[in-house]
Amino acid sequence: MASKGIRDRVAVVAMGCTTFGEHWDRSTDDLLVDAVTECLAGGALTPDEIDAYWLGTMTSGMSGLTLSRPLAIDHKPVTRVENFCATGSEAFRNACYAVASGAYDMAMAVGVEKLKDTGYSGLVRPPVASDGTSADLTLTAPAAFSLLDPAYCAKYGVDPAAMREAMTHVAWKNHVNGARNPRAQFRKAVPKEKIAGSPLVAGRLGIFDCSGVSDGAAAAVIVRAEDAHRYTDRPMYVKGLSLIAGPGSGPIDPGYDYTTFPEVVASAADAYAQAGITDPATQISLAEVHDCFTPTEIVLMEDLGFSPRGEAWKHVLDGAFDLDGRLPVNPDGGLKSFGHPVGASGLRMLFECWLQFRGEAGERQLDNPTLGLTHNLGGRPGACVSFVSVVGKELSAA
Repeated sequence: MASKGIRDRVAVVAMGCTTFGEHWDRSTDDLLVDAVTECLAGGALTPDEIDAYWLGTMTSGMSGLTLSRPLAIDHKPVTRVENFCATGSEAFRNACYAVASGAYDMAMAVGVEKLKDTGYSGLVRPPVASDGTSADLTLTAPAAFSLLDPAYCAKYGVDPAAMREAMTHVAWKNHVNGARNPRAQFRKAVPKEKIAGSPLVAGRLGIFDCSGVSDGAAAAVIVRAEDAHRYTDRPMYVKGLSLIAGPGSGPIDPGYDYTTFPEVVASAADAYAQAGITDPATQISLAEVHDCFTPTEIVLMEDLGFSPRGEAWKHVLDGAFDLDGRLPVNPDGGLKSFGHPVGASGLRMLFECWLQFRGEAGERQLDNPTLGLTHNLGGRPGACVSFVSVVGKELSAA
């Protein structure tokens, strides 16, 4: 991996995030204005002070005009990016690199999606030209991710009943956390019995094993680290950023066994090297991961180095990743509680780190967190992109 990283060279000095949910009365423009307005107000900034903008959205706009029109931005560079579920994170990554390069003094990353208006769920994209044998066209997302469950049980000798219990705990945990978050779409704890007994969607995945569909937007302002305290006394420093696109060969590779995401392993290793992380299980204070489906979160605990191979299901059941566990995972409620407005989710995850570092997370506030990880997974097992960031409360020791 040739990545050099930009550890401690840039910092986030302001963030904003809408509530996520069924915003029938709010347009894409409204959501963008709300997120950006909150973000700018937090740093006592004006749009004119932002040198350049990066906008992440899958289908809610086709150019930089999607952002410049509602914000009435005059003659500023606005770059629209898309990278599956890592779209919001991609906007953040590019804005960080632009500031680190010296091209701009201040940049803003914005993510937005209006899924509820489309009637679609998850990734919304036109059909790919195919002879009908493409895995992308023959399996739904729940069906593809449901394969993780039996594959994991078979490889590690896990009793399917125990795996079902671990999957249920993931959903239960994230809904408990989301119930404490005023910006979440679903703000009720759900009993384990209801989760385990919910109607099946694909394989053993029930309704409560799947993330929801929502609208939302989020934004962040990035400056050079040495300038951060001009705008806030509590900046958030970028330690590592990694985006990996895999070869997409998993569905036709006989060696792929559906118990890992190689792209996640690669992006985590890259981000950890940039950030100087050698033992993520003990060094990371909180993690916001892409819990699109409950078995996904279990596998991610191993791909991200939080649990040894074949052990994550035990750690889940032991409460290791609960809010009061050794490494809280999805303390804001995750995709399970927020839904997944594709362009906004990555920045929403960073927003939770921002709140936690500032001591502003309310009922779910952790005790002095210092390093946070965010992760997005776009695509499906064996054919995906993966983003991992590491952000911190303080500059690293020299």
